[in-house]
Amino acid sequence: MKADIVFKNGEVVTVNADNDVSEAVAVKGNKIVAVGTNDEITSFIGHHTTVIDLEGKSLLPGFIDAHLHLTVYGLNLLGVNCTAPHVQSLHDIFTDIKKKANETTRGEWVRVWGFNEQNITEKRFPTRGELDAISLDHPIVITRFCNHFSIVNSKALELAGINEATPDPEGGIRERDSDGRLTGKLIENAHMELFHTASFTDHELESAHKLASDTFVKAGITSVHDAGGYGCGPDIIRMMQKGVRSGDIKVRVYAMVGSLTNSEEFIQTMLRAGVVTGLGDEKFKIGPAKLFTDGSSTGPTIATRKPYTSDPNDYGIQYIEQEKLNRILGEAHEKGFQITAHAQGDKAIEMVIDCIEQALERCPRADHRHRIEHAGIAATDLQERMKQLNIIPIPNPVFIYMNGESYMHHYGERVHVMYPAKDYVDKSIPAAFASDAPVADCNPFLGIHAAVNRMTQSGQAAGPGQAVDVMNAVRAYTYNGAYASFEEHLKGSIEEGKLADLVVLDRSLLQTNKEDMKHISVEMTMLDGDILYQKNAIY
Repeated sequence: MKADIVFKNGEVVTVNADNDVSEAVAVKGNKIVAVGTNDEITSFIGHHTTVIDLEGKSLLPGFIDAHLHLTVYGLNLLGVNCTAPHVQSLHDIFTDIKKKANETTRGEWVRVWGFNEQNITEKRFPTRGELDAISLDHPIVITRFCNHFSIVNSKALELAGINEATPDPEGGIRERDSDGRLTGKLIENAHMELFHTASFTDHELESAHKLASDTFVKAGITSVHDAGGYGCGPDIIRMMQKGVRSGDIKVRVYAMVGSLTNSEEFIQTMLRAGVVTGLGDEKFKIGPAKLFTDGSSTGPTIATRKPYTSDPNDYGIQYIEQEKLNRILGEAHEKGFQITAHAQGDKAIEMVIDCIEQALERCPRADHRHRIEHAGIAATDLQERMKQLNIIPIPNPVFIYMNGESYMHHYGERVHVMYPAKDYVDKSIPAAFASDAPVADCNPFLGIHAAVNRMTQSGQAAGPGQAVDVMNAVRAYTYNGAYASFEEHLKGSIEEGKLADLVVLDRSLLQTNKEDMKHISVEMTMLDGDILYQKNAIY
């Protein structure tokens, strides 16, 4: 048999059980047909074989981001970007909003994303009045980078039917000033609920999916575990499937049954429809049923067992009571779903573990692979219970790089068990890394950099004892992600018979200093045997 494509003279980081490093790989159709030395793969080269000389550069399995928001990421790209280099102050943001409003039909939403009050001169949120001064004809929403807070103008509140008499939702706060007047700041579930009103058209969703997918492919990401969007419910499943069929979404999708609003209703709808985890094919599959238990690690609004180091009266926000969590996810477990929940604080993590433990006691199931999304403050006792119950945590090491100083301020010594990659490796807990994009940059090498260095952007050590070596960081971004979606037999490593989802780097990974990991870039991305991205079109 002759191959369609052969890679040779490379550093082939296979991520197989023995972490073997080979020289060459042969691809036929959408499958890897051989892995070995240059001499061993020579026999697969025919007259019509494309031969790619890697010249010592690394070939890796395609990255699997085990938790991001595909739809939200793409929709953000359609709005005003607060992370743009020129944005240094509220004035800069207001200027961009005014420009967008002038280009937008009266009455339509002006959406702003990536806001971080710590990164602007004023170090504060804008006010409702400041947004009203820009426009009373357009509803305006500015979303904080964590996607757990927003600030809106009066038109947005009007359209959402919110006034001073409107009670706060469970797990959310509509901030009021000393006179009881709404400031426009929406916290946690109050922010999420706004998107019942600030919904999106099918055209916006289609455009968003294409933009997001193209970005992920360029980053070397070939599979994503989508963690839901705003207020879309089952419609987002429909739109993602449509995008996969049309080719707008090129990455493989493992879609969680959950959204940033009304997850309970979403889960119940899918249960009634008879849908269950694993339904689909190699391009699109239904993933776990997912709920929220707490808030944002930088808010800070995560639910903790002990008060915040920064505030002895603050234990965060709990979205849901234990009984309700057990009931909803317990039913999903009984019906055959993989189950998971967003849980950042140690109290929230404990709630999810209790839920999973009870579900397994009532309805034992082998190889369930239940998960915890983020699992931020994963104290040692919680790690031991994860191990005992075979729970898969989905940590975000890039958060340490981005937010480490904030974590040390708010949580003190608990930073040493935040996203504890080394503990997971030592305990053989198969943690799967994720970016949580658009909350963080989707670039896997930022996540790998954070995992192997445990340093903040400013160079401060943040729980350095949790640093792992490069091979374990790569495994968490590849094989473990496949394992977390029951697909390790299909992808996640470079082995004969697996899908040809491959990434060529711009250098040797294993000869790069760990301090320089964030500077590595992707030269080529192959997905399903097709080259979808080439940085310089040199192959």
